[in-house]
Amino acid sequence: MPPIHDVIIKKLVTHSDDRGYFREVLRDDDHLLRQFGQTSITRTYPGVIKAFHWHQEQDDIWYIASGMARVVLYDRRSESPTFKVTQVIFAGEDNPLSILIPKGIAHGYQVLGNAPVLMFYHTTHNYNPKAPDEFRIPFDDPEIGFDWSIQNR
Repeated sequence: MPPIHDVIIKKLVTHSDDRGYFREVLRDDDHLLRQFGQTSITRTYPGVIKAFHWHQEQDDIWYIASGMARVVLYDRRSESPTFKVTQVIFAGEDNPLSILIPKGIAHGYQVLGNAPVLMFYHTTHNYNPKAPDEFRIPFDDPEIGFDWSIQNR
């Protein structure tokens, strides 16, 4: 599946030694976020699908610190050259990435394997429970038409 216009994937560098490892996830000189709003963390159990939602104003950066996930993006932006394109990214401890998800792109993920996913997400706006910038789409939305089944067992 082709990449979606404006989605940026930053391959992360890990520095390992006999004590463990150090990894930078997000830096101000990456110029990925237009502004900083909030950092949150979520833990999701094996087999769970959390999909889809999108934002009108907020950009997200996802970083999966442990476990593995199949991240699915769908471009809802009618003015985008990749309008209605789906992009799949495998991310997590076996493939450490930071993923910039611009506003207007529907996004979700599925936990792969037997370990929970621990995901940090950094956003350009803080969460406002009185007026949330979050719009839900069912995981099996026919317009997106994504097949969540595992193909290569």
